[in-house]
Amino acid sequence: MSIAYAEELPYLDDTTVYQQLVAAERAVSRDLLRDPVTLARGLDATFRLRPHLRVIGNALAEVGRGECDRLMIFTPPQCGKSTVVAEWFPFWWLCLYGGDRVVITSYGDDLALRRGKTIRSHVEEYGSEYELAMKAGSGAQQDWSVTSGGGVRSVSVGKGLTGHSANLLVVDDPHKDRADAESEASRRALHDWYSSTALKRLQPDRHAVVGIQTRWHPDDWAGRRLAEEGRKEEGGRWRVIHLPAIADPKFGADPLGRAPGDPLPHPKIRTRDRRALMAWWADMKRTSIVRDWHALAQGDPQPAEGALVSDELLRLLRDTSTTVEPQKIAVAIDPSGGGRDVAGVVGGFLGDDGRVWITDDVSAAMSSADWSMAACRLAHRTEAAIIFVEWNYGRDMCELAIRTSWETLQREGEIPDDVLMPQIAPVRAKQGKLLRAEPVAQQMVQDRVRLRGVFTDLEREWATWMPTDPDSPGRIDASTILVYGLIPDANKGAIVHAPLPQAPQPGRTPQPPQAASAYGRRIGK
Repeated sequence: MSIAYAEELPYLDDTTVYQQLVAAERAVSRDLLRDPVTLARGLDATFRLRPHLRVIGNALAEVGRGECDRLMIFTPPQCGKSTVVAEWFPFWWLCLYGGDRVVITSYGDDLALRRGKTIRSHVEEYGSEYELAMKAGSGAQQDWSVTSGGGVRSVSVGKGLTGHSANLLVVDDPHKDRADAESEASRRALHDWYSSTALKRLQPDRHAVVGIQTRWHPDDWAGRRLAEEGRKEEGGRWRVIHLPAIADPKFGADPLGRAPGDPLPHPKIRTRDRRALMAWWADMKRTSIVRDWHALAQGDPQPAEGALVSDELLRLLRDTSTTVEPQKIAVAIDPSGGGRDVAGVVGGFLGDDGRVWITDDVSAAMSSADWSMAACRLAHRTEAAIIFVEWNYGRDMCELAIRTSWETLQREGEIPDDVLMPQIAPVRAKQGKLLRAEPVAQQMVQDRVRLRGVFTDLEREWATWMPTDPDSPGRIDASTILVYGLIPDANKGAIVHAPLPQAPQPGRTPQPPQAASAYGRRIGK
């Protein structure tokens, strides 16, 4: 810098420099108040930002601006939602509205108090930047105040709030566990408390409710609220941020724009490390029972018992150790209706013990080009002799799709040229789904069907699908087609409508040779 230019600069004394620094710091502090996640990232060096947390932060900011007053957030455990929603969000709210009262509630006092203590520590450490300070003498852990008039009360659900107003109510895991959520008495008490006590403490100026929980039961706290007040996109009151571990089109448009099957980010795994994310969620799925996976990871509560078989029966049917010789290997397909529905693609074989063994499930939401390719790959890998396909929606189209896919895989070298394509056996369903599925469920009860492993999604459909459900159970249909194909007499006799036993019935030995030979004569082998 030249001496002449330096002489032209205005002289800045220490006071002016200090004032400019303070103004810059205040500007940064104001910028951090854009949303709770931005605030957390700016103040806490250990906070790990992930795309799903940004979505949650934006939704919470909308609540703070009054654009919506009811918000639910569903994610798997340990994904950062509780830290953001039950700790940083209330602190952010007090930074904006220092005179407001915040109520944090959970299934137990310990969890609620832990949230309240963390919010208080944020006030003590960072509050001066936002003119927040603890009120003298406000030493109670359960109920404390700031000098501007606001504060936080931490209570378990069911406890009294008499004399305590609320501008923001945060409901953090109102159900302790599955047993609590499945107790009708516990659910009724929670619903009554929320309606008669919690809601009546909300104030007219600001009256927001934000809930986070594991979806244990269709009529849990979140389920009842959605049933009674509806979703915002359907004309109701509640905005719902649903972020399952694995994206699934059944939940509608994904908030992150993920394609079906894509994993949810995790705070301790790099967002771009898809392999590590898939491995993490796959391990959680593998080590969970069917209903726990759908409740904890997918936010998709399932009823305790389905219309067809029980979880206990399906667990008993898993068998990876019995030595059995395949007599006929097949793949069964229930085509999807256009790409959004799940196309059922299931593989298995008829064993020399007379049982149908289900060995593979590659079902997914697929187009005709995709399900036919998946079926052909599965048929080649398992050396299937036949492909059964339901042709209610077009026999010629189904056959053409399979033949075209086989030829494409051979042309691309994935299937050798000298491998013959399996026989295609179109089947037509003449009965409703329940009438087709119940006889196969009875085959399970009689121990004529076994699972060669754990098939979480397939088992979930069998254990939870109800005749009144509007969705099409592609995996049930495909496995039903497989059983009917390999044991053609499975649907002979009465349809069982009585409640099914909880375990395979002892004392009956399958008669495979007759079934296998009859099957062979039917298809002309």
